[in-house]
Amino acid sequence: MLNKTYPYYLANEAVAANTDLEVTDKFSGEVATRVAMADAAAIDKAIGFAVEAMPAMRAFAPFKRQAVLEHCVKRFRERYDELALALCIEAGKPINDSKGEVTRLIDTFKVAAEEAVRIDGEIVNLQISPRANGYHGYVKRVHIGPCSFISPFNFPLNLTAHKVAPAIAAGVPFVLKPASRTPVGALIMGEILAETDLPKGAFSILPAHRDGADLFTTDERFKLLSFTGSPAVGWELKKKAGKKKVILELGGNAAAIVDGDQGGKLDYVVDRLAFGAFYQSGQSCIGVQRILVHASIYDALREKLIAKTRSLVMGDPKDEKTFVGPMISESESKRLAGWMESAVQAGATIVAGGKVDGAMFEATLLEGVKRDTDLYRKEAFGPVAILERFDDFGAALATVNDSDFGLQAGVFTDSLAHAHRAWDELEVGGVVINDVPSFRVDNMPYGGVKDSGLGREGVRYAIEDMTELRLMVMRETW
Repeated sequence: MLNKTYPYYLANEAVAANTDLEVTDKFSGEVATRVAMADAAAIDKAIGFAVEAMPAMRAFAPFKRQAVLEHCVKRFRERYDELALALCIEAGKPINDSKGEVTRLIDTFKVAAEEAVRIDGEIVNLQISPRANGYHGYVKRVHIGPCSFISPFNFPLNLTAHKVAPAIAAGVPFVLKPASRTPVGALIMGEILAETDLPKGAFSILPAHRDGADLFTTDERFKLLSFTGSPAVGWELKKKAGKKKVILELGGNAAAIVDGDQGGKLDYVVDRLAFGAFYQSGQSCIGVQRILVHASIYDALREKLIAKTRSLVMGDPKDEKTFVGPMISESESKRLAGWMESAVQAGATIVAGGKVDGAMFEATLLEGVKRDTDLYRKEAFGPVAILERFDDFGAALATVNDSDFGLQAGVFTDSLAHAHRAWDELEVGGVVINDVPSFRVDNMPYGGVKDSGLGREGVRYAIEDMTELRLMVMRETW
């Protein structure tokens, strides 16, 4: 079970300032633990400590950063079950998915440990004309300065890791605001980081309400803001961020295309579509929301997908048989139910699921959803998927692109030509061939275009954003 209370971490040290933040068990609705909440004064202190830590972090050698990350990997493995249970309780994530996320947390820190000693520079040949004869150029990467991180509720371990681990690898001091609904995993991470010899001020982890956390965005001492969350919030933060670099990992209404040559592979395709649409109650920005199926196999796939959707077990996330647990809150469930009802009133048909009870939202499949409805145009962020048919592959690509979002897309096809055409034409950050858009490995570049965000995560790519190039030019003789 969870501890009764958790401190926050200010300049590497645990501070039991208060117990103002209640964290609920998302299945039972009961208070599971209480967490210290940071006020503006604490956030201001953390930023000041991060600035003061810059010289020490600059001198903190790559092999020392690597040792910190390797220590975290070791301790995460030792506390694997504790981390998984905490995630299951605070996020309502089914226990099997929770264990999977702890595994990805470990993977992300492992990759960062490897990258910590690979942050190399290059030699630039300046002798492109006689006037540069005798001049030599050298480039190295230096950390950008203190960074502000804001992480979301849906992957509170691994999406936090995608900010924290690259920062440590790059030697960047940071202040993290974990999601107030799911802060416990990040605070356990802070407890483990506090066991290391990171310089004082290298990190602070401060739960705070959104309306009291403006300094994470507006303070000019931060040189980078990395935010993962909803598009509406992310783009508003960018407006307020001033001169600092901004990385946004936002939402999507991801699509999966099933080509007409997949008739002999429908069992595999259906299993992957059901996983992509409904795992962790659909609360993934790359969850499958739109499913486009070639007319020649539409009826067969529809029948199998309906059966698969109806077979998914909904219930207590602590039960290993559960596939669909609660949404993060009853208000989110009501919001999605309203979108679904509006789509039905506009002519859509619910072909599987559709039952809602508080925060519990049954895995639901619809067809005939009009393209101007909220359920189609916006990010559902819940266990709802939309089926539609197509006759022409090019038209299917155009349908996928007819979206304000562009995070990832999946394409099931045996045609190499169709795979490359999708890669060329789809307006997304990543195209996944023969799997769902929900597929992600933690060292790959990950991010979107359009309203889905700016920049890329994936450890090496995040390190590039957290550092900047510094040139030295040397003249041989003078």
